[in-house]
Amino acid sequence: MRIQKELIELIQADVISQETADRIHSYYKNQRGASTNRLFIVFGILGAILVGLGIILIIAHNWDDLSRATKDIVAFLPLIVGQLLCGYSLLKQKASVTWRESSAAFLYFAVGASISLVSQIYNISGDTGAFLLLWMLLCLPLIYVMNSAITSLLYLAGITYYGAYTGYGSTTSTSPYLFWLLLLGMLPYYYRLLRKSPESNFIIFHHWLLPLSVVGVLGTVAQQTDELMYIAYISLFGLYYTIGDLNFFKGRDYKYSGYRIIGFIGTISLLLTLSFDWFWVGLRNKRFPIHELVVAPEFITAIVLSLTAAILLVWPQKNNGLIRLKPLSVVFVLFLLIYSVGLYASFSVVLVNILVFTIGVLTIKDGAKQNSLGTLNVGLLIVTLLVLCRFFDRELSFVIRGLLFVTVGVGFFVANYWILKKRKTNED
Repeated sequence: MRIQKELIELIQADVISQETADRIHSYYKNQRGASTNRLFIVFGILGAILVGLGIILIIAHNWDDLSRATKDIVAFLPLIVGQLLCGYSLLKQKASVTWRESSAAFLYFAVGASISLVSQIYNISGDTGAFLLLWMLLCLPLIYVMNSAITSLLYLAGITYYGAYTGYGSTTSTSPYLFWLLLLGMLPYYYRLLRKSPESNFIIFHHWLLPLSVVGVLGTVAQQTDELMYIAYISLFGLYYTIGDLNFFKGRDYKYSGYRIIGFIGTISLLLTLSFDWFWVGLRNKRFPIHELVVAPEFITAIVLSLTAAILLVWPQKNNGLIRLKPLSVVFVLFLLIYSVGLYASFSVVLVNILVFTIGVLTIKDGAKQNSLGTLNVGLLIVTLLVLCRFFDRELSFVIRGLLFVTVGVGFFVANYWILKKRKTNED
């Protein structure tokens, strides 16, 4: 092994002691072992999923040639096999993550296959929404019984599809609001995984898929007063950014920062969208009768998310003072004020543009303070996107547009050159 050869050379050169060499060798050996275990888990899960899907395809190809009795056996066989594998994993391979995760993944798909096959054999009427709901309800206990993170992720993907399918125009017998109850059912497992395995790859996927799932399905709440959903979304993104800024996530790699990154990108994207005048013109022409507003699901959703974001924002700061708040974390509060102005005046679109520009400048300042090229360029990118929006939005001459882009381009060059020069000076 290369590492052993290098360690021997270092020992012979009296650079390190034999004890230190043994510790280094043990460290890299454990790292390889952990990497191998992760590969076994991944390949085990993929193998289980592929085998299950392959069986379904083979059966589907020959389905019409099978008798009803054979079809009944085929319908329940994957379910029985999946349960036997899960039972074996719990009784004989309890310590094996590979066995537990792969058998649970196989059973997850077996449940869906059995439901659809039985429905087809006996011509049981139903729609896709009802099928997905039954599938997810049956697989929810599987997450806890098998302590399976991959099943939790598959379940999260399934309920997201259910919420989007039932909520965005499809005719179905079920309600998209059941998505929130289904989501609530898996949150205790997510919390337990967060406490017991905060560094695992599974928790990384949860940090990204869970917030994206809520973002994707939140729009199903909109009915008559969908203009209020902008408040709901901006508060949701503010909530995400605040969660990502908690002490638990500080100092961790970016792959753990799903909440923070989604909150940041979502906030900036939404503000750039609202930096155009079309939304505010429509908002000023909209009337919100009080008796209808207080019972509107959009209004209730916006209030709940705004209050939750405000509480989570202020509570950790009670001993630190508001001066330590990050600028982006209070954007949803400022947006509420701008939205209120927008109900009566056209000046709100100017305030949104000022807000986006201020965020860009403060991000540039933060990047310069931290000596971070990444943060600096993110701030410059925000300003560039704002300039690009105004490029297509306003009747400006080509000379002025060209000067704007030249100014931003020079800003990119000067800022990056200054940071690199500062780093070189510090190194010297």
